[in-house]
Amino acid sequence: MAATASPAAGGMDGKPRTSPKSVKFLFGGLAGLSAGLLRQATYTTTRLGIYTVLFERLTGADGTPPGFLLKALIGMTAGATGAFVGTPAEVALIRMTADGRLPADQRRGYKNVFNALIRITREEGVPTLWRGCIPTMARAVVVNAAQLASYSQSKQFLLDSGYFSDNILCHFCASMISGLVTTAASMPVDIAKTRIQNMRMIDGKPEYKNGLDVLFKVVRYEGFFSLWKGFTPYYARLGPHTVLTFIFLEQMNKAYKRLFLSG
Repeated sequence: MAATASPAAGGMDGKPRTSPKSVKFLFGGLAGLSAGLLRQATYTTTRLGIYTVLFERLTGADGTPPGFLLKALIGMTAGATGAFVGTPAEVALIRMTADGRLPADQRRGYKNVFNALIRITREEGVPTLWRGCIPTMARAVVVNAAQLASYSQSKQFLLDSGYFSDNILCHFCASMISGLVTTAASMPVDIAKTRIQNMRMIDGKPEYKNGLDVLFKVVRYEGFFSLWKGFTPYYARLGPHTVLTFIFLEQMNKAYKRLFLSG
């Protein structure tokens, strides 16, 4: 008896066909990628640009850099401003990544980040693009303050110990400590931000009133330590990011001083 080809194995011509699930996964990932790239293009460039300008403006005439507290304040200001600019892309990113976990009849089905921004504006109004802006800015303030303070303190501690010199190994260890501190400090704020940006209307009312309401409900219904649920994978993501950020920053600062300030 001749064997018959299964429809799942290929088309009528015997050629293999791509699974619909594979196509959905591929384009879903690309859609989320476009939102992530736009967020970095808005938030990160704004944050670093403002930080650099303010840092240079507040540097003394004799080249003395700003003090520790002033550096932290500059970072907080730059982070808050960058977060405000990047919130629309953040809202689109949160919704697009959460879309696949929703029931089929509740999925928004955004094609890409620009389609998401246009539809959000058309269907829900421009202010929705900045939904969760306050907790987003609060998180940016916490992250920047925690990163700057903990990195500076850790680096100084390692140098004072006598076991480290001002090199990449010192920067690596200090930034790993900074990532740990930043993770602990930012996770509660990040939970509040994410849930507000992804919340739905229930009986005509928003699911949460504000960021504090999110934190109170999480502690009440899920437990206090739920504010740090997923700490390990969060640190696994933030740790390498912090390491690369500070190592590149230190190397670029050294290159800048060598090329432009040494003469």
